[in-house]
Amino acid sequence: MENQTEIVTKGKNPSLIGMFTSPGEQFERIKQVPKIWVPLLIVSILYVVGMTLIAMSMDVSTLIGEEIPKEQVEIVLGFAKVTMIITGIITPIFAVLISSAIQLIITKIASSPATFKQLFSMNTYIMVIGAVGLTLNAVIRYAIGGNPEISVTSLAGLLNQEKAGILSSFEVFSIWATVVTAIGLHKTAQLSKGLAWTIAIVFFLIGIGFTFIGSLF
Repeated sequence: MENQTEIVTKGKNPSLIGMFTSPGEQFERIKQVPKIWVPLLIVSILYVVGMTLIAMSMDVSTLIGEEIPKEQVEIVLGFAKVTMIITGIITPIFAVLISSAIQLIITKIASSPATFKQLFSMNTYIMVIGAVGLTLNAVIRYAIGGNPEISVTSLAGLLNQEKAGILSSFEVFSIWATVVTAIGLHKTAQLSKGLAWTIAIVFFLIGIGFTFIGSLF
């Protein structure tokens, strides 16, 4: 059955939209035709749009409780907005690069034939899920207000929390991306299902850890 799938998908380009409708098929295509630059550009644009909307949603109330002198509030707010937009530019590239490098080491230890290009392409396509989630949440926050750092589709948003924390990591699109990552590591990197799920879950937990550290600061 898998051989028939490979024959059908061979030569066809993977689709970003297909990551939402048929991720398994897209990962088979990525294994055959690993595309990078166009999907990375589209994902980066989505991230920049999302982070720009978040920055535009920020106002003085966002900094309440931060013990910032009144005369410096506008300066700090402006710096925070610029930082948000810059983060949107560099996040996709660095996230895909780092995750692919780590996964390459693991796949080599597991004797997988996956190449860095395949892993980089796989992670780029997976990131479209987070990019769409970010943009969607940014649009909603821009329209209804509230803390732009808290996703509406997270547990923190569901419970109407005012500050971002660990609960903000438990978010629909993040969990979705974790599930799809496990599928990708099994299909594209040709890892066992057990190892693929373990890696995906560990990456998710690491993300929660970074969120927790960020909330402390």
